[in-house]
Amino acid sequence: MSLPNIITLGRFLLVPVVVWAIASGEPQIAFFLFVLAGVSDAVDGFLARHFGMQTELGAYLDPLADKALLISIYVALSVEGLIPRWVAIAVVARDVMIIGAVMLSVIMGRPVHISPLAISKVNTLAQIAFAALVLASNGFAFSLGPLMQVGLLAVGLLTALSAAAYLASWMRHMAS
Repeated sequence: MSLPNIITLGRFLLVPVVVWAIASGEPQIAFFLFVLAGVSDAVDGFLARHFGMQTELGAYLDPLADKALLISIYVALSVEGLIPRWVAIAVVARDVMIIGAVMLSVIMGRPVHISPLAISKVNTLAQIAFAALVLASNGFAFSLGPLMQVGLLAVGLLTALSAAAYLASWMRHMAS
């Protein structure tokens, strides 16, 4: 068990606590814990890459922790009425589609190796930044104004583009 993997497991443990904070009307706690989770993602990746601590377990755990965090946050923000439902549905549907495609390729005897695409990395960054902005706005009582619409548009568009890119890659793999 490497230090980056321990940090990633810590991020998994933060997920229910952040959701609890959102649902319990503790927006400042939710914001700070979400930021901590985001920083932990950067730290574990940096340590793994720059100090030769990459492991096969970490290659699976890290994206799962990211998905657990983002899906949970977007659903919680939607349930609390802080973001429109369609955004949470888009975020969840994209990840379900990716996981379903990987599982289907394994079942069909054509396992696909999914590597993060550039659009996916930009999408994840946008999702994290937007969720942090919404949590900060709620926690510190300030309006996002037009930034709310810009964030919604960016997350919606990038999520759709990322889903389409993964679907196209998967279809090419399955057709070859």
